Amino acid sequence: MSARETVRIENLHAWYGESHVLHGVNMHVDEGEVVALLGRNGAGRTTTLRAMVGLTGTRKGSIRIRGQEATKLAPHRIARLGVGYCPEERGIFASLTAEENLLLPPTLAAGGLTVAEIYEMFPNLKERASSPGTRLSGGEQQMLAVARILRTGARLLLLDEISEGLAPVIVQKLAETIRTLKAKGYTIVLVEQNFRFAAPLADRFYVMEHGKIVKEFAQSELRANMAMLQEFLGV
Repeated sequence: MSARETVRIENLHAWYGESHVLHGVNMHVDEGEVVALLGRNGAGRTTTLRAMVGLTGTRKGSIRIRGQEATKLAPHRIARLGVGYCPEERGIFASLTAEENLLLPPTLAAGGLTVAEIYEMFPNLKERASSPGTRLSGGEQQMLAVARILRTGARLLLLDEISEGLAPVIVQKLAETIRTLKAKGYTIVLVEQNFRFAAPLADRFYVMEHGKIVKEFAQSELRANMAMLQEFLGV
């Protein structure tokens, strides 16, 4: 594992009960990179993120996070390696206010953003600080879900379909947020169905099909791979 590597996954298999979902995933993510996992629904992208944080059933193979083998660690131990996971379902506590949701996460490492810094990044949340989770729009809930993991001090962010179903103005705001976090040195793995959202943000792309990585390419090779992406994704 090189000094710049944050994640190295080798021959990863994962199951939900009897269902064998990942079939030997190999990928790496360097420090400060934005990497996009592309693929059709059911290709194994979300399961790859869930396996990284210990939320699948059986896992076999190797997941090293900053050099530490994580396949045998419990989810709370993996989180303490500086990993923040933003699931597709967001997980906002409906009965708590936006600010109470922000104050809930534990400190995993030094350097988490303060509430004031969060409000600077997401002015909408400042305006809605005292609103219960049920009163927040989908876009505000998504901003809150992302903001919450930034409070923990995590520097490796796993973001699952954060643009899904949101208004274009919110999607644009989330794209700006990812650029800001990249500039601050965060390492980000994006699972995205919205190719137009992910395409300008990612340094590298992995394409998944049937629980395997079938293609890897860099931002500079994006144009040359559009025909392949059309075939796999219909973009």
